[in-house]
Amino acid sequence: MGNLEIGIAGIAVALALIAVRVPIGVALGAVSLVGLSIMTSPRVAWGMISATPFDFVGQWELTAAPMFLLMGYVTTTTKLTEGLFHALRLFLARLPGGLAVSSVGACAMFAAASGSSVATAAALSRIAVPEMLKSGYAKGLATGTIAASGTLGSLIPPSVLLVLYGVYAQVSVGQLFMAGFVPGLISALIYAAMIMIRVKVSPSLAGTVEIRSNWAEKRAALLDVWPLPVLIVAVLGGIFAGLFSPTEAGAIGATVAALIALARGTLTWEAIREALVKTAVSTTSIFIILIGSVFFTRFLALSRVPAEFAEVILGVSTDPFWIILAVAVIFIVLGMFIDSIGLLLLTLPLILPLVDGAGLDLVWFGIIVVKLLEIGLVTPPIGLNVYVIKGALGNAVSLQDVFRGVGWFVAMDVITLALIVFVPAIALFLPSFMLR
Repeated sequence: MGNLEIGIAGIAVALALIAVRVPIGVALGAVSLVGLSIMTSPRVAWGMISATPFDFVGQWELTAAPMFLLMGYVTTTTKLTEGLFHALRLFLARLPGGLAVSSVGACAMFAAASGSSVATAAALSRIAVPEMLKSGYAKGLATGTIAASGTLGSLIPPSVLLVLYGVYAQVSVGQLFMAGFVPGLISALIYAAMIMIRVKVSPSLAGTVEIRSNWAEKRAALLDVWPLPVLIVAVLGGIFAGLFSPTEAGAIGATVAALIALARGTLTWEAIREALVKTAVSTTSIFIILIGSVFFTRFLALSRVPAEFAEVILGVSTDPFWIILAVAVIFIVLGMFIDSIGLLLLTLPLILPLVDGAGLDLVWFGIIVVKLLEIGLVTPPIGLNVYVIKGALGNAVSLQDVFRGVGWFVAMDVITLALIVFVPAIALFLPSFMLR
């Protein structure tokens, strides 16, 4: 058996292990160790692998991931986001499906502070969905709105997925952050437009409860949401203006969040401890997958599978749209079974040589990849955000209700994806103005 055949067999075994719920990092590491041992020798394989974890995880750029996670957890544990949905529902109540539209806006803003799709979905599912159900909203619309809007955390900066893609693909994380902002905003606006049109056509989807408020209540609500806009402006404005790097922005964001919480009197020792523990657990999980993916990259490179794969795809056509279609099929199929971080790191060793060979812009392509990962977060049978919402709401809704509800949003995601693909300036406009 040649190296190429060993590489193909290794991919099949890795996917099989992941399918039976072996942790992705463990599956990739084990397959790589065995594969490298067969292609070289156990001693050489161990030598290659033993030096990898420290060399890769020791990269300065990767510190952005735990820092942005810490920023997100600090904003959550210190209750900086609590009044967000309440304020938006007062201002958007007159719109068709106002509560659902408010939920989209709250998810978008929360995503900009947390950098995590799962954290966004988990937080808003406990706040917004019960409110919508109490107001008579259809279960599918209420849960589908949060499941889909929660995915905005992958695209709207700061995004952990964009950090990991940038480090792995050797692309500027700052440019990726700026590139994700407009597509993320467009995604949110398309979601909101779809909700309003559906409710206008079928008013029963949004119940009949009217929310009335006066300007005094609205002013009071605004005073409760100022921390989040301040935090977002501090982080993204600093990156855009070149005041600090994305790596430094994570630490600055976590510090600003803590100072705001201190000013509001919500920065307790318990909140700090909870944020630190959650950050440590999440960072460990991500880094284990990262290390496994680096092992897998070494294994595949020696087997020449990525090079052969690129040759096959490019042999059909070098047209960028053909390349994107091929990658989209891979992500949509595998996205049904593998979580977004695992899928990103599993496939990058295969698709980066392909993208490089086609001469595609890696910043633009990164936004396309993250949008595809967003779709995977809500498609069956895995649909991680769907299960997060189901877990948060218990028996109040069924999985079928949530999956039915996200169907409309997946269709909107396809429209957004098409816009990004056919109008690259949507993603590349802001990065071109960045101060370096």
